[in-house]
Amino acid sequence: MSDRQYHVDGDLVPVDEATVSVRDRGFMYGDAVFETLRAYGGEVFRWAAHAERLANSAAAISLDHGLTHDELQRRIAETLRANDLRDAYVKLSITRGVQPGKLTPGTDVDPTVVIQVKPLPRGGVAADPIWDAPATLQTVKTRRIPDAALPSRAKTHNYLNGILARLELRVSDADEAVMLDGDGHLAEGATSNLFFVDGEALCTPSLDGPVLPGITREEVIDIAGEEGIPVNEGSFTLDDLRGAEEAFVTNTTWEVRPVESVDGIDVGGGPLTTLFQRVYDARVEREFYDGERLSDDGERAGAADEDDTA
Repeated sequence: MSDRQYHVDGDLVPVDEATVSVRDRGFMYGDAVFETLRAYGGEVFRWAAHAERLANSAAAISLDHGLTHDELQRRIAETLRANDLRDAYVKLSITRGVQPGKLTPGTDVDPTVVIQVKPLPRGGVAADPIWDAPATLQTVKTRRIPDAALPSRAKTHNYLNGILARLELRVSDADEAVMLDGDGHLAEGATSNLFFVDGEALCTPSLDGPVLPGITREEVIDIAGEEGIPVNEGSFTLDDLRGAEEAFVTNTTWEVRPVESVDGIDVGGGPLTTLFQRVYDARVEREFYDGERLSDDGERAGAADEDDTA
């Protein structure tokens, strides 16, 4: 039995009592949107960006749930406090609720809103990552759903595309799937955005393709601009990734995770991957932990004594 509490439709309830109706459209059809968030020091990382993406997802599936960003943020904060969590994984889901059992949704919406949380390690400088090693990637046969079929910007409960991709990894035991678009170009991981270095720039598949606009992806591109590193958001082949000098994947919980290999071909981390990890950690440290593990010049305390390997 767990003493953790989830937020369900405006109320905090014990995990064992946190339920939704079997007639809920989120359960029946995947008719729901969600955001995976990470809390550092009691606050959600880049809430405004997550809230905007959630709103875009809802708009993409014509879900007018009527909840303000402030109200959703209040419920998240209440859930974290109730569970005495300052560093945590947070999942916010909004479904179209219970409606008559037909595929076409009704215009009247009484949404189901669920917030789940679980503890994660402290973030920032000198933090323990939630992954235990650099990622191994495996290309899969499952293609990313084209934007014309299901809008890429919509983060919905309809996650079968990613599930099918991950099921293919059972043969190789890789950590993440590399998904291609319908033309055979790089799209994204099953739950992550792809980055690699080609000797001239930091490269990542463009949002013009079927690629989710990741919040951590956006943060990495912002760091690149701050550090004067050119970024090429374009169309790339699998050989571009396999032949990269270094590569990494990003998502909210992994943050910046180095890539060890792609389809069994060694890629490995490198100086740029390490740089992005360090700057990302320093940003989190300053914003959410008052910079307590940073030295006076803004660098990681004790950095000169540490191994540079990721």
